[in-house]
Amino acid sequence: MSVAPRAEIAAGTDPVTLEILKNALESLADEMALIILRSAYSPIVRDSMDYSTAICDARGRLVAQGLTNPIHLGSFPRVMERLLETHGDSIFEGDGFLVNDPYSDGGMHLPDIFFIRPVFESGRRVGFTASLVHHTDIGGMAPGSMALNAEEIFQEGLRIPLLRLFEAGKPNQAVFDLLRLNSRMPGEVMGDLRAQISACDTVARSYAKLAAKHGTAFPALIDELHDYAERLVRQRIAEIPDGVVRAEEYIDGLGEDGARIVFRVAITVEGSEITFDWEGTSDQVAGAINCPITTTWSLAYAALRNALGPGIPNCEGYMRPIHLRAPVGSIVNPHDGAACAARGVIAYRMLDTCFAAFGPLMPGLVPAGGEGGPTAITFSGRQGGAQWLVTDGILGSWGGRRDFDGVEGISSPGANLSNQPIELMEARLPLRVESYGYVPNSGGAGRSRGGLAMQRAYVIEAEAASLTLRSDRRRNLPQPVAGGLPGSPSMSFIDRAGGGRELLPTMNMGTRKLSRGDRFVHIAAGGAGYGDPLQRAPEAVAGDCRDGLLDDEHARLVYGVVLRPDGGADTGATARLRAELAALPKGELARRQRAHFLDGAGLPRERE
Repeated sequence: MSVAPRAEIAAGTDPVTLEILKNALESLADEMALIILRSAYSPIVRDSMDYSTAICDARGRLVAQGLTNPIHLGSFPRVMERLLETHGDSIFEGDGFLVNDPYSDGGMHLPDIFFIRPVFESGRRVGFTASLVHHTDIGGMAPGSMALNAEEIFQEGLRIPLLRLFEAGKPNQAVFDLLRLNSRMPGEVMGDLRAQISACDTVARSYAKLAAKHGTAFPALIDELHDYAERLVRQRIAEIPDGVVRAEEYIDGLGEDGARIVFRVAITVEGSEITFDWEGTSDQVAGAINCPITTTWSLAYAALRNALGPGIPNCEGYMRPIHLRAPVGSIVNPHDGAACAARGVIAYRMLDTCFAAFGPLMPGLVPAGGEGGPTAITFSGRQGGAQWLVTDGILGSWGGRRDFDGVEGISSPGANLSNQPIELMEARLPLRVESYGYVPNSGGAGRSRGGLAMQRAYVIEAEAASLTLRSDRRRNLPQPVAGGLPGSPSMSFIDRAGGGRELLPTMNMGTRKLSRGDRFVHIAAGGAGYGDPLQRAPEAVAGDCRDGLLDDEHARLVYGVVLRPDGGADTGATARLRAELAALPKGELARRQRAHFLDGAGLPRERE
């Protein structure tokens, strides 16, 4: 059983009251998230859960975030800061604010629209309820508003500065009309926006009652919650030895032959302060994967929370000891106007880079590399005169851990998303999901095996459709820990109804046209291994073979395990083979693993 960490509570504050208040605030944020989940129209919200909710205090400080997306952690503080800077003296009961711009007002990317409702109790402002939802389409050059070949944000959709959607309870119908007319999927966008508004309004009433219950003590309790979170985080940081740790990671470049993009982080621990420095990271690019600074802040917060473990209140106080340096003009802090709709892949790689750096500071706690974040696939077209569109996120697998294998079919720690149900997709769209499952032999070998790659195949049943794709980890594989082997590469390809296969780049620029009967297949990267694969228990390898996760040849080539006719491990033959494999040149086991995976899955080696 793990025990949540504790820190001192200020004199004069009842610890029981503070704990009850913390849980009440977190419960309200979760209630908002569940209201959106139950009332949203679009699959990306209702099924994939790409949204977040937050409670903020009267000064705009985050005091609780709902049970959804860690990548959004840094967005609410910055949006609230801008709201109070621009409208602080003119925020009244019944107002409601809308924003999505990532450069002027602290947003994430244009599909993520914030709605913020101030909360009043007995005529005084006591806080705010806020929600962020990834909307299906907000215009731009490609359906789904995530075209990788966009070179500036003006090609990606509608930029919304902080503006009033409601004034003293009266809706600004012109703004609703503007949103409706600038979306290819107005029904879903307006339905999801109404879900956001309903969630904020419902919980605003509960929050006002909570503030009234605590009366004049409420502001001081909120201040102590922030201070307690700060003390707790500082206490945990101070347990880490002072010093600087560094790590480097990569993503595949844009298009067919794009140069790989480099991430370099130096994490400095000094007393109870921690700094993330991205000096040396690649410059911004002429494509939609640039990552505005709000997301870069979010990943610093999320990385540290993951590393320090549970029990830390999800409020702004815990962010105070965290510092960030990100060169202006780099891919993690681009200039105003840079395209950024597909910046999620950058965010996930930043998280991987931070985890790699944390490894020496926290031995045994950091897993091997995972699939690199969800793959975003958008299918769209017109049928019966109406637009149809779906953005599906294929979740992959985690790398092996010190004492456990990697897990499959689960979201990246930075995303916390969910798979879309196949049945619902097929019921409303002109496509069929032909297969969905594990790919044998794809988990990186190790004492703890990496999670297997996930594969999903779609068959188009419309006369015509288009496809946009954002993925990664085809050339730059998930990285192992402590002598494990890398994960398997990702692959995306189209099998044409008329014959022939088209292998797609991970960062496919523009859209691909599809016809009836065309089959699109995506295989996510497999998780990397943790520890020497020749030290994996032979019976664990035999069990993987019985379960269909490995074949017998893979067990022999990579793990050095020889199986008996009854499926158990032959102890003597295994010991002899492992001695032979241990004498192979460095890198030979990884080469064998990759070749056997590609050949067994019927995938090409020429793009290795």
